[in-house]
Amino acid sequence: MNEYDFSNPLTFAGLTGLLFLIVALRYVFIAGIFYVIFYVFNPKGFDRRRIFNGHKNSKQYRKEFAWSIFTSLLFAIAGAAIIVLWQNGYTAIYDDIDAMSWWWIPLSFLIAAFIHETYYYWLHRWMHRPKIYRWIHKVHHDSHVTSPWTSFSFHPGEGVLQSIVIPIVVLFLPMHYWTIVGLLTFMTLTSAINHSNIEIYPQNFYKHWLGRWLIGATHHSLHHTQYRFNFGLYFTFWDKWMKTESENYVSNFKKHTS
Repeated sequence: MNEYDFSNPLTFAGLTGLLFLIVALRYVFIAGIFYVIFYVFNPKGFDRRRIFNGHKNSKQYRKEFAWSIFTSLLFAIAGAAIIVLWQNGYTAIYDDIDAMSWWWIPLSFLIAAFIHETYYYWLHRWMHRPKIYRWIHKVHHDSHVTSPWTSFSFHPGEGVLQSIVIPIVVLFLPMHYWTIVGLLTFMTLTSAINHSNIEIYPQNFYKHWLGRWLIGATHHSLHHTQYRFNFGLYFTFWDKWMKTESENYVSNFKKHTS
């Protein structure tokens, strides 16, 4: 594999620009689909599954979109760094699908997701300390009633903290590059689901063997209103283990899916 030239900032800028287009378009495409379905195409059809009915205006949407596009740039820089490190042999990323067993692809995905979940849960709790919250996390919570556009709406400080975990993971965890792409797409998809303010999961899903571990719109919307509960990213297990899951979660889930 040819080494990447660290000393060429223009090439790095071009790589970052390309990844920025990919990340931003992925955000716009996924968040846009949820927004069109839930808020444009048939908004009244989802009234029963709407978590909170607070008013959101176009100014708030524009703010969320602007913060999210800037966050996409930060994610693109992190992605460019991953490629540079990979091309220079500093990561455990592999491109030959036969280099590892096929079962390693889903397992490495789950391991990386677990690491990401663990990092984010404890980072999230730290960001709720009053001084830290005012500095970097308040921007995200300005969206008291969330929407799909809230998905990447972060202060740059939070965006940086969120962007560094995957570049660290790939330094030591062997992952096929398409597994990484899948994980990042999963991150965008679940973020849009969790911030949509519409509960998409079926009735009693909170009791299902899978559903009891997955975060959805009800779970995360409660975090945006209660603040001291439901800190997870993808999964509920840290909230369950640390007893930070809202006692209102089940009743609210039943309310919006019955």
